[in-house]
Amino acid sequence: MLHLQGPQMLQMLEKSLRKSLPESLKVYGTVFHINQGNPFKLKTLVDKWPDFNAVVIRPEEQDMTDDLDHYTNTYQIYYKDPKACQEFLGISKVINWKQHLQIQSSQSSLNEVIKNLAATKSFQVKQTQRILYMSTQTAKKLVPSLLEAKNLSSESVRPKAINEEIFKHSSLDVTHAALVDKFWYFGGNRRSQRFIERCIQTFPNFCLLGPEGTPVSWALMDQSGEIRMGATLPKYRAQGLASYVLNSQIQATKKLGFPTYYHTDRANKIVQKISDTMNFVTMPCDWNQWKCVPL
Repeated sequence: MLHLQGPQMLQMLEKSLRKSLPESLKVYGTVFHINQGNPFKLKTLVDKWPDFNAVVIRPEEQDMTDDLDHYTNTYQIYYKDPKACQEFLGISKVINWKQHLQIQSSQSSLNEVIKNLAATKSFQVKQTQRILYMSTQTAKKLVPSLLEAKNLSSESVRPKAINEEIFKHSSLDVTHAALVDKFWYFGGNRRSQRFIERCIQTFPNFCLLGPEGTPVSWALMDQSGEIRMGATLPKYRAQGLASYVLNSQIQATKKLGFPTYYHTDRANKIVQKISDTMNFVTMPCDWNQWKCVPL
């Protein structure tokens, strides 16, 4: 096990992961943010260097003090060799299997590795799989072959204008975390709300305020650079607000040079329609999350 530190090693890793996109997307996005100042204070582990077989991004041990907080106890994983990856993930200093935790990866094949570890490390595991999207600007910059293969234009489609007398541009603050948590599929508890508060304080976000002066539509970013936790209040849906907020978030992250991507449930036809309308690129790999609970 090697803890990668210093800009030279981490920039080398970012370049290496870029060659493996889109399968490395969740880890690539996280390493990209680490190289922009590491605002979430994450550590990067590899099994060996520079010819690594597995990469694990995780919080520092001192930040993982709540054994039940799987939002904080999140690991981003990319691997090249499944056997080497399984051996690496079995090391206690790499992953603390005695905690409630979650693993995220753009590689569905990691499921077999995790199932094998569940049998030896004694934990229950639940996999969630979603559709993964990337903005055309990010695809053009990082994986142009995807646009060519699908015969897609690299130009994004701007959403319809909104009534700016009714809806005001703004950003979320921590007092809005409970509202965001209420509409987040993975939320609904004090630990998820605490995680949302941290994301609001740490990363760029965008929202629209309604006539009452409170958020009616919003989008956030997590530690992997993914746009997440977006929602629109039911009363204001079907007015193009979600597309407007998403486009505003995309433009803001584009100026910062961040890769832009997100996921949605296969049953969420509304977000899928928005993604198609805005010319987002469907990735050939999935968004995967494994929630692991020790027995």
